[in-house]
Amino acid sequence: MDTKLDPSRDDLPLMANTSHILVKHYVLDLDVDFESQIIEGTIVLFFESGNRFQKQSGSTKEPCRSESNEACRFRMPEPCHSPVTDTRTFSSKTRSNDFTICGKGEKDTSGKDGNHDNWEQASGISSSKYCCDTGNHGSEDFLLVLDCCDLSVLKVEEVDVAAVPGIEKLTRSPKLTVVSEELRNQIVCELVTLPADRWREQLDYYARCSQAPGCGELLFDTDTWSLQIRKTGAQTATDFPHAIRIRYSTKPQGRSVTWTSDQSGRPCVYTMGSPINNRALFPCQEPPVAMSTWQATVRAAASFVVLMSGENSAKPTQLREGCSSWHYYVTMPMPASTFTIAVGSWTEMKPETCSSNDLAAERSLSPSEADFRYVGICGHMEYPCRFQNPSATTQEIIPHRVFAPVCLKAACQETLLQLVPPCLSAAHRVLGTHPFSRLDILIVPGNFPSLGMASPHIIFLSQSVLTGNSHLCGTRLCHEIAHAWFGLAIGARDWTEEWLSEGFATHLEDVFWAKAQQLDPHEAQEQQELKACLRWCRLQDEVRNSPEEMQVLR
Repeated sequence: MDTKLDPSRDDLPLMANTSHILVKHYVLDLDVDFESQIIEGTIVLFFESGNRFQKQSGSTKEPCRSESNEACRFRMPEPCHSPVTDTRTFSSKTRSNDFTICGKGEKDTSGKDGNHDNWEQASGISSSKYCCDTGNHGSEDFLLVLDCCDLSVLKVEEVDVAAVPGIEKLTRSPKLTVVSEELRNQIVCELVTLPADRWREQLDYYARCSQAPGCGELLFDTDTWSLQIRKTGAQTATDFPHAIRIRYSTKPQGRSVTWTSDQSGRPCVYTMGSPINNRALFPCQEPPVAMSTWQATVRAAASFVVLMSGENSAKPTQLREGCSSWHYYVTMPMPASTFTIAVGSWTEMKPETCSSNDLAAERSLSPSEADFRYVGICGHMEYPCRFQNPSATTQEIIPHRVFAPVCLKAACQETLLQLVPPCLSAAHRVLGTHPFSRLDILIVPGNFPSLGMASPHIIFLSQSVLTGNSHLCGTRLCHEIAHAWFGLAIGARDWTEEWLSEGFATHLEDVFWAKAQQLDPHEAQEQQELKACLRWCRLQDEVRNSPEEMQVLR
């Protein structure tokens, strides 16, 4: 569905049919090429379908809203809309992809969008006859719809997870003799439901399965906002392959990442909180209800540092001459929009002195060390949760690193580095256990459109916070730290309610900052009242000078 958006009126379309099938885990294997400004490689998606997750999520049908018996037609999934999640103007220059039908082994000679659509040629019949609902309408096949734009999709195939040595341990059969679609899906079902205390084993299986050979190409097509995949004969989500591999590449003009230069003039690329989230970085399920884990291997020239929103502090692995590999993972299910990457010639900024007390306070606790006795009762799905880890409750200052272009070293050491420990400690004193086990802070390039952005395990800060005294830097840092609880650990069910997390973070930045400054209660109250007055004056001014349609949240 080649939807043209009017940024003043339209919301971002959510095309993924999450009410029928959910991605539980992504495995990305990517190469970053600064010369061509392209990120390319593969992504393997592991699915869960059926009544089990529907009971958990309580989700309702999304892509096909008509109650009639008429099937949704190919290229016409009914979109569920979500508001643009960024205050910047959404570009209305969206254009329809031009499609080239390419058979196996054929070269795409269109030179336009690079999508190797294999749908009509492989099926031999009109693609408009295929349905995007999972209901069995007789002869229609189930259609998997993923949110996707500005990507060149080259190939989609089913992954033969049964070919992985030792995988039979996940099945009830001691030996795999007859391999079928049902058996492959059973293996994936067992894999995605492994208990939380087996997370390392689970990640290892995911990695090995992602490298398994393909066992058949799947038919696919793309339009402006989605990637649509089907397998002939698979009429329901339960029948559809539960592990698929997509080979793709981003485009230089893709809107999920920004290719630019840092303050030292060296090339870099990063996700800057695009209004379209990550759908131009990898095909995914965008709705906030689609919670998944991920692991990623990213290769780049050895001179670059790869930072990501993973829970491990990755170190580079030297591959061939001049190339390094970085591996990150997460075990806490999160929406795909929280995935963050920044690749550049970043320099880690370290304090000139570091006391033994600081090192003791920052000791990192891995999930394998954690005591999983329930400290409290969480209502979320099972994963290695820090809120249920008694050792994590006493960790005031989580391990943290600060990265920036080398030309900002002096400013970081003078302002930012000394503020991180007291701000983290203040947040812990107010809210308790830090939701995430570590934190990277990156001073991003000058084209970053706001003062800060929080993602799991990483915060982007504008270079603007390094100027003047410590007040601007401290309050902004406290604001982004607060988002670890409100916006990330606890998120809005619907993107139209994002004002809730911003409201909590804005309130808590004053509370955290007062504690970090060690103000007495009277001074803290005066400071908070002054800031509240300034915010009220600014809001009144904005209302007086803004069009009426801009004053109401959709």
